[in-house]
Amino acid sequence: MGGAEAVYGFPPPVLAEVEPGAKQVSPLVPGAAAIEEIADESLGRMVVLAPPGVLERRYVLAQALRALQPRGELIALAPKTRGGARLNVELSAFGCVVRESAKRHHRICIAEAPATPLGIADAIAEAGPQQVGPQGFWSQPGVFSWNRLDPGSAVLLDALPPLSGRGADLGCGSGILGREVLRLGAVSALWLLDIDGRAVAAARRNIVDERAVILHADARAPHPELTDLDFVVMNPPFHVAGEEDRRLGPAFIEAAARTLRRGGVCRLVANVALPYEPHLATNFSRFREVARANGFKVFEAVR
Repeated sequence: MGGAEAVYGFPPPVLAEVEPGAKQVSPLVPGAAAIEEIADESLGRMVVLAPPGVLERRYVLAQALRALQPRGELIALAPKTRGGARLNVELSAFGCVVRESAKRHHRICIAEAPATPLGIADAIAEAGPQQVGPQGFWSQPGVFSWNRLDPGSAVLLDALPPLSGRGADLGCGSGILGREVLRLGAVSALWLLDIDGRAVAAARRNIVDERAVILHADARAPHPELTDLDFVVMNPPFHVAGEEDRRLGPAFIEAAARTLRRGGVCRLVANVALPYEPHLATNFSRFREVARANGFKVFEAVR
């Protein structure tokens, strides 16, 4: 079978072999190609580390089958308890004949793309970019809190004073927080960063403002343009692919401190159970809790 190879995510090498030249198409990898932009029937092989969410997973599988040549090889795998147990059923519903195996708590499904996959257009439409909520914000399944304002951001918005000068929204999601920052304050420039390309695409539709620069980037990494900022706002993540990772919050706190000028202010929200206070004390000259509601706390930290 000819054709190019693509990979979605980072499948464990012991479970699925990926050719060195395979094109990365996960939206969680800055700089990766977009799976939606892979031409129909252009791939000979694709390996997918399937995401845990049902709508998101079916969308990715459908996009993979759309992009594969007839009889092209699809290898889809996921932890058994995070969607792996559903892969065979979902691929079979798309018209695939599936060979399934189990290894290291994963289910691994191998299938040939059918000449005419069943129902992939519906799966793509169901989980593609769409407007949600009473204000019609653009979002997409797979984006954090994709179809509602998450409660932490709501608490932060309620406690947010008008801001001014140059600032950043680290981990901006679909741009709900950033849009309010631009609306309420005398902001001259706002950089919005998120590692999820779907969130970035949504934010670019939700925020039409010449002061905003929206980047598909890892907010934890240094960025040359983000220096001597007056403020940072953020709701740091503490999950990766649904698994808790308490290293994320401290990494975001360090990034915020690195981007601020001396005297610049970071305002962030966190679950009350997350012990961010020692990290704030290490990275900022002073901080204080300014609000607490619905299981969340809001900090103001001065560089």
